[in-house]
Parts: sequence; C-alpha cells; structure tokens
Amino acid sequence: MIRDMLGERDFAALKNTLREMNPVDIAEELEELSDADAVRVFRMLPKDTAADIFVELSSDTQQEIISKFKDAEIGKIVGDMFLDDAVDFIEEMPAGLVSRVLANISAEQRNLINQFLKYPENSAGSVMTIEYISFKEHLTVSAAFDKIRREGIDSETIYTCYVTDAGRHLLGDVSVRTLLLAEPDAKVGDIMNAAVISASTTDDREEIANEFRKYGLLTMPVVDNEKRLVGIVTFDDVMTIQEEEATEDFEIMAAMSPSDEPYLKTSVWVLTKNRVLWLLLLMLSATVTGTIISGFEDALATLPVLVAFIPMLMDTGGNAGSQSSTLIIRGMALEEVALADIFKVFWKEIRVSVLCGGALAVVNFGRILLMNHDAMLALTVSIALFATVVLAKSVGCLLPMGAKKLKLDPAVMASPVITTVVDAGALLLFFVIAKALLGV
Repeated sequence: MIRDMLGERDFAALKNTLREMNPVDIAEELEELSDADAVRVFRMLPKDTAADIFVELSSDTQQEIISKFKDAEIGKIVGDMFLDDAVDFIEEMPAGLVSRVLANISAEQRNLINQFLKYPENSAGSVMTIEYISFKEHLTVSAAFDKIRREGIDSETIYTCYVTDAGRHLLGDVSVRTLLLAEPDAKVGDIMNAAVISASTTDDREEIANEFRKYGLLTMPVVDNEKRLVGIVTFDDVMTIQEEEATEDFEIMAAMSPSDEPYLKTSVWVLTKNRVLWLLLLMLSATVTGTIISGFEDALATLPVLVAFIPMLMDTGGNAGSQSSTLIIRGMALEEVALADIFKVFWKEIRVSVLCGGALAVVNFGRILLMNHDAMLALTVSIALFATVVLAKSVGCLLPMGAKKLKLDPAVMASPVITTVVDAGALLLFFVIAKALLGV
C-alpha cells in the first residue's frame, strides 16, 4: 500500500493513510522499502506515533534512518521513546551512532540510559522501564486519579500502580479497578495489595518470565538491594524475553551457538562459525563409536549380518533419548521439574523405558524371525534394543538435570550430545550381548 502511494507520488493520501494504520503494520511496510524511501516515509509520520513505529523496526532499518536524520530529529525520536526501548535501541547501534544519539538527547535521559547499560546482561534491571506511576500511602483515591491524569501519558502502563513510602521503599500495588471501586477519600495505603510480587535488579530475566506465568502478572515491580522501587517489567517485555530464550534453547539443542540476529540478516561466515565448532566436537566424539566397532571386528567378520542392525539400534536409542531430554528440559524451563525431583524423574523414565523397550523388542523379534528365520539372532537384537531404550531414556533424563546442577544450560545436553553418548552405549551393549548369546 505505502509502496504504491509512493510510486504514484500521492503524498497527501499517504499521510492520511499513515494516520489510520497500526504502528506495527507501518513498520512491516517500511522494512520492504528502499532505505531512501523508508526515510522519506518516516518523515511523514505523525509526530506522536513516530517513536512507537521506530521501535518496531529492525536494527538495520533503525540505523539507516538515524544516520540520515538531523540532530534535532534524533533527539525528538529517542526522547519520545520509553526508556527500556531507548536502551535496547542503543545497545544494538554501532559506536559512532551511539555517540551521536547520546549527544542529542537530554542530560537526564542520557544519565538514565548510562545507568541502565551498567546492569548485568539479561537481568531484570536491563529490561525494566522507569515509566510507571507510584503513589505515597497517605494519598487519597481522588488525588491518585489526578496523578494518573497528569503522568499517565508518559507511563508505559497505568493499569497497575505502585505504593511506596517516603524513602521509595515498595509497600504494595493497587490496580485502577480497585481505585475505581473505592471511595474518593479513601487512602491508597488502606486499599493496596501488600502481598506484591517483586524482582531484584540482578534477577535473571528468564526467572522473571517464569514469575509472570506463575502468577498471571501484567507488570512486576523491580527493586534495588535496599528494596526501593526503581522500575517495572511489563508483559510485552516478557513476551520478547520468552521468544528470545526459546529461540536460544532451540539453537543450542540443535548444536548451534545462539545468535541474536535474524537468519536472513546473519552472514554466511557467522552462520558457519556458529555451527562448525559444534560439528567438529560431535565428529571427534563420534570416534568413540568407531573405536567400539573396531574392537569387535572379529564378531562382525564371524556374523556380518550384525552390521545391518547397527543403524536401527543407534537411531532408536537417539530418538528415545531425545524424547526424554526434550520433556525434562522443557519441564525445568517451566519449573515443573526441579533438581530435587531427580529420583522421581529417573524412576518414572525407567518404567516408561521398560514399557517402550518391551513393545519395540517384541515387534522387532517377530520382524527378524520372519525375515531372517533365526530365533537366536532375533532374540539377541531384541534384547539389545530393549537395553538400548532403557539406557537412552535414563541418560536422556539425567544429563539435562546434571547440567542444571553444574550451572550449565540444560539445552546443551539435548539431542546431539545425548545421541553421541547413547550411540556408544548402544553399540557396546549390542556387541556384548551378541558375544554372550551368539558366541561370535
């Protein structure tokens, strides 16, 4: 739509259309334009929505627009942003643009941004915003609404407000709904919720996201070491956190180093670097399976048919281990499974593995007997398959929990690592059982 109007040079109609469009939709269309056209259209945006649209743009488009802007335009755009959005924007900018941006914003905003940049990465302090509404406990409901009317336009949310004492120590929270239903002369301190869920500035952002889900929160206050209110985390920030954390876990589970950049904007060199180290590590670890096979060359020479069953055992073991590890990793991420549950988890997975392994062994026995007409071979492979499934599910549930105990990301112990461990174990079990039952 925007591209068509630009082509027709119908700028009056374009300005009217931009006023009626959702900021997210405008940002999506700007991403499809050339850099020059994107800058031209951005300058046509209503001043009161330009900052909202800017934060929805990709980092590359933001850089291009800022680089073409005059100093006064930069100050206006960044000055209209909520503080957490401004911090996120500056963190992704090259040093040259950062210096220019900081030079064209107010001293107060510059000091606040510098303060936020000092918080640990991925902490509550690094994702919070200071645009919130707070009341002193002695304030009346009527006066509270007057404050909301004065300050609400610059606050990221007004649905939940916070109550503090004279030293800014957090006392509780109060919703607009509660204020509406209260008497105008009632004191905020008398109607607030004192059992407020809060976070510390140094808390991990993933823990914050879990708290939001657990308690069904829309916002969460953030306090410093002295329990003074310094900011809030909002629901939209938590959605972004959950998306980024889930993406990081998927990449680690697929044996790749996590990347903050979208796939199409990541260079071939970076993609290669993120993958090749893991591939090299797994390739070298796979030499263990080669060593095991070499150690049983005599058995394979005596009964070559054993080779045909190796892929089936290894694949089944890998799949069984991945099933368990995926469930446990997800359970720990959702706080449904804790380290204290390790024996419960192990006992449950043992029972599941016995049932799954038994079912697979019975079917496999019939299949080999029908195709190879050799009962002892069928029994050998089926017992090995059963043992492999039990081993795989045991390893699949224990390794992620072990990683958590060692303060590592449990996703590191996902499919690739578990598959490598299980492959070696499956081969060893297979050849030991074959040697015992078939005498090879």
